[in-house]
Amino acid sequence: MRRFSFALTLAIAFVVPALSSAQPAQSAQSAPTKRPMTFEDMMRMKRLGDTAISPDGKWLAYSVTTVDLDQNKKTNELRLQAIAGGEPMKIAVTQDGDSGVQFSADGHSVLFLSGRENGQQIWIAEFDPSTGATSNAKKLTAIATEADNAKWSPDGKSIVFTSTVYPDCPPITAADFDTGNKCNAGRDAVLAASKVKAQIWTHLLYRHWDHYTGEKREHLFLVSVDGSGMRDLNPGDTHDVPPFSLEGSSCGCDFAPDSRELAFTENPDPVPAISTGAQIYTLDLTNPAARPVKVSTSAGGNFNPAYSPDGKYLAWRSQARNGYESDKFRLALYDRAAKTVKDLLPKFDNWVDEFAWGTDSSYIYFAAPEKGEEPVFATDLRGTVERLWADGTAAGLHPLPTKGEWLASVMTVAKPAEAVRIRAEFTFCASGECPGEGLGVNTVTHLNDALLAQLDLPKMESFWFTAKDGTKLQGFIIRPAGFDAAKKYPVKFLIHGGPQGAWGDDWSYRWNAELFAANGYVVVMINPRGSTGYGQAIVEEVSGDWGGKPFTDLMTGLDYAEEHYSFIDKDRECALGASYGGYMANWILGHTDRFKCIVTHDGMFNAESAFGTTEEDWFNIWEFKTPNSPGGHPWDYYGKPDDENPFRKWSPSLYAKNFKTPTLVVHGQLDYRLDVSEGLQLFDTLQLLGVPSKMLYFPDEGHWVLKPQNSQLWYKTVNDWVDEWLKQGHRD
Repeated sequence: MRRFSFALTLAIAFVVPALSSAQPAQSAQSAPTKRPMTFEDMMRMKRLGDTAISPDGKWLAYSVTTVDLDQNKKTNELRLQAIAGGEPMKIAVTQDGDSGVQFSADGHSVLFLSGRENGQQIWIAEFDPSTGATSNAKKLTAIATEADNAKWSPDGKSIVFTSTVYPDCPPITAADFDTGNKCNAGRDAVLAASKVKAQIWTHLLYRHWDHYTGEKREHLFLVSVDGSGMRDLNPGDTHDVPPFSLEGSSCGCDFAPDSRELAFTENPDPVPAISTGAQIYTLDLTNPAARPVKVSTSAGGNFNPAYSPDGKYLAWRSQARNGYESDKFRLALYDRAAKTVKDLLPKFDNWVDEFAWGTDSSYIYFAAPEKGEEPVFATDLRGTVERLWADGTAAGLHPLPTKGEWLASVMTVAKPAEAVRIRAEFTFCASGECPGEGLGVNTVTHLNDALLAQLDLPKMESFWFTAKDGTKLQGFIIRPAGFDAAKKYPVKFLIHGGPQGAWGDDWSYRWNAELFAANGYVVVMINPRGSTGYGQAIVEEVSGDWGGKPFTDLMTGLDYAEEHYSFIDKDRECALGASYGGYMANWILGHTDRFKCIVTHDGMFNAESAFGTTEEDWFNIWEFKTPNSPGGHPWDYYGKPDDENPFRKWSPSLYAKNFKTPTLVVHGQLDYRLDVSEGLQLFDTLQLLGVPSKMLYFPDEGHWVLKPQNSQLWYKTVNDWVDEWLKQGHRD
């Protein structure tokens, strides 16, 4: 239930032909027969993590995660590879588990994070750009609260990082490092030793996603590379800097090119549980007494500040409205001399998911969802946009020294992420519609080529259909491995989360569409109202209408697939969803009997109780308000008929009398976004009604199932449930 960019690239339709019994035996020179993917195959795949590019554009440093299913653990390794070609090598000075590698601006040093001594700290090593050799690793920090999200200054003299501290302890500074450090260490030690684990809360957002927030807050720190000093840049601040983000590890900050100023993100609102209004601040690093200066002007969320290489501008992703986490992400441009902010892309109607400045400051690359794709675009400083590339889901954009070249992490629904070097010439023609020319693509890493060559992973196909009100919407279909057009196949109907998310050409280890199709199923996915990549108007049509148009869109899209794909067995279909998809699975349970089974994972069941048990109150306040009652709280509707109360009108719990479909309920104890009580209430209701049901409960998982063996149990339980009702004779 949050904007996850599931929005991704569309692939050309591909059908694996059935082998005729009359075909000759395969020759030794022909391609080997491919097989369906298994869960164990997916766990064997190496996972590309964070990437970094050397200043000369010759070296790629990156992290790779390997899963040991038997040991139930994941191991991270840092690697180095020549972008022009060559074998990858482990960065010699690092150990397994190290992360966060970055190059210094002069290209002669690297930093990385390692927990080998006294918790996770920043380490620095020498780097030889001619050979890629690393040597002489030394620990830079020794902060009791550990270091994370390190970022090197352009002049190479300092590093900014984050650490979670007690705001009421003395600030950790160069002048009095020991006092602040000992205060934090002592508080942690007392808490760990105490036999009383009770907490007292006096404010909201006391827990978040999968953890209780406690008394500590994340702050930014600046440390000198020569070891001469360290200081807390947010001393005494009771807000997290940067605010929590689902988008991965980042300091949410950037140095100005002269290293004299830092831009960072902070949400200053006193009640963060009802606010998404993060703001961009700048801080003069040359003056220890300087205070942050707010430069953003919108009330909504502002994130990911980045200075232009020439230092004239600061750009960031910006939303207009506070409290609406799925407002359009615009690209804001701040003129540092004029002190003015403008929306650089006022006519661009999709979200800017990420961006990176071109090396000469005249243009910006950005990635944005578009009709099931995640293309890369470029814009000049006038806001003229060119669509450069779309052949998979691109993220982690790194411009290379040559204009029109960049490196990105690219994935598709049939292939996990690899680092890819891309070249596309562009001219910003007057119409803004001229395509990139001279396209060149070169895959740099090859983490899973050998394994993927063995697997039958059908491409995703796209189709368009007309909703009940005439709106054109998109769906996707994946055929099973070893597809035979003469057969009828059962259907797994997947429903995405968000609700402001989207299906597309994206690899996932949690809800892998290829794995769902591998054991003889057609997978159908629909992007209903609320989906990203189709303009902000479509995104906004889910708010206040959770079980309305989105439900009819899903059913109409499935109707279309049944009509146009003759191999679908419409009498054997199962609906599966998580988060908002879990909510919709619960809604389907009370509104149609067309499915033979349902799988609902971490979904909202009782809208009123969900309001009081989530920690991000802004979400439900926005999603359940109406034009006649903009407050969006359950008490705003008390005394009104259910049809005028969205917390009751759209609550699956109130349609329990219609529940008949066999349902598997999945929920994690540590899911504080949608409390486990939602799953427990649903399972209790199903059992009391005598509806065939089962509950899979994880005491050690949150909103996502992340531990390898837990994931193995999840896939087995889900697939066994679907098989039971679609393949074992339950066709009443």
